[in-house]
Amino acid sequence: MRMTQLSIAFMAACSFAAGQAAAQGIIQPVPEAQYYVQQDAVQPSPSDLAVPAVTDVNKAKDDTWQKDGGHQKGDCGIGCNGKCGKGAGCCDSLKPFEIYPRDCRGIKIGGWTQFGYHSQDSIADFFNQYEDHLALHQQWMYIEREADGSCGLDWGFRFDMMYGIDANNTQAFGNTPGRWDYADSFQHGEYGWALPQLYLEVAYHDLSVKAGHFYTTIGYEVVPAPDNFFYSHAFTMNNSKPFTHTGVLGTYDWTDRLTLFAGWTLGWDTGFDQFGGGNNWLGGFSYALTDSVDFIYMSTWGDFGAYGGVRTGDDCYSHSIVLDVDITERLNYVFQSDWMKVQDIGIDDGELVSLAGANLETFGINQYLIYTLNDCWAFGARLEWWKPEGESFYNATFGVNYRPHTNVVIRPEIRHEWVPTENYEETIFGIDMVLTY
Repeated sequence: MRMTQLSIAFMAACSFAAGQAAAQGIIQPVPEAQYYVQQDAVQPSPSDLAVPAVTDVNKAKDDTWQKDGGHQKGDCGIGCNGKCGKGAGCCDSLKPFEIYPRDCRGIKIGGWTQFGYHSQDSIADFFNQYEDHLALHQQWMYIEREADGSCGLDWGFRFDMMYGIDANNTQAFGNTPGRWDYADSFQHGEYGWALPQLYLEVAYHDLSVKAGHFYTTIGYEVVPAPDNFFYSHAFTMNNSKPFTHTGVLGTYDWTDRLTLFAGWTLGWDTGFDQFGGGNNWLGGFSYALTDSVDFIYMSTWGDFGAYGGVRTGDDCYSHSIVLDVDITERLNYVFQSDWMKVQDIGIDDGELVSLAGANLETFGINQYLIYTLNDCWAFGARLEWWKPEGESFYNATFGVNYRPHTNVVIRPEIRHEWVPTENYEETIFGIDMVLTY
């Protein structure tokens, strides 16, 4: 009975919050575009957050749903029968397994394996496009050395390599074909290889500078599977944000609460290449309003280079705003709003050829409500309204995270998608397992 009441409370709270946000959203009408439903039209490039593991903005939001789930000494939380330690039923009782823990030189090697199944393909979540198959989404390995400037000048690096069906969303598809990992040799049917990160970093006290190929700092959801609550992804992550950049990004801890980000990149989703005139700003800030409320604003502005496989103009803009609130020690709420405007989408035949009405504007609101019962169990809901070119897409996702071991999470979910103007709706069952090491 209590679980039924809890489920109803989740749905009611999220539905009310989403309704209030949607009612307040202001969208300028733009020409109709049918890229996302019609098969014979240009689809937008899938685009992350994925987020760099050592960037401070991610410390404020990565694994948000887990941060209050750890036990205090003598307090195992609900479901552990008041006992801690091996055999007490607490899922954190075993030390996490690491393939190569950080050594005396600061070098660490790790990774994860993600298998997943979904009953149907999503209409606009391009990670989940291999329906009714048990698939290897991500076989991921990385090697890194974190740059720690707390004691003075220090240096670091990171290199990531991935194989699986998520590769085509993680490759540098903002490149000219054949460059970096955006090449036929990296693709093998539904599966492929990707090299999503390769960068150097220098840190000195409160300042760090990263240079190379790295994940974007934009948005709440990310590409690496262990850092998300849900198996599936929001529409905005796939269509209204970049995944990776090549360039330089500086991070400065102005105060204990305020972190500033400023950098330059070669457009969206590039890997050591520049498509067309790709050249844009990447930056923003993260501010802790209180001990339990974080506010994050990140933006890109300039020439994105490539979007949807074609060139863009030089006055494109996007931003993502995230409000992360710990309502209680176990209940977390996240509000995210994204806006993107891509100018002068055109065909590259030696010069930028503008297409009639080929500007694209999207707006979206995502809301997450996540309740951590104990170290083993967490429950979550996500409600999304995404509006490309005046047409509204919706998804409501309800999921569970079960951790039988510190290194393992199993994530079943039910996702309902609908597009009222297309008289379209579908319900998708999905489940995956992520093993970290």
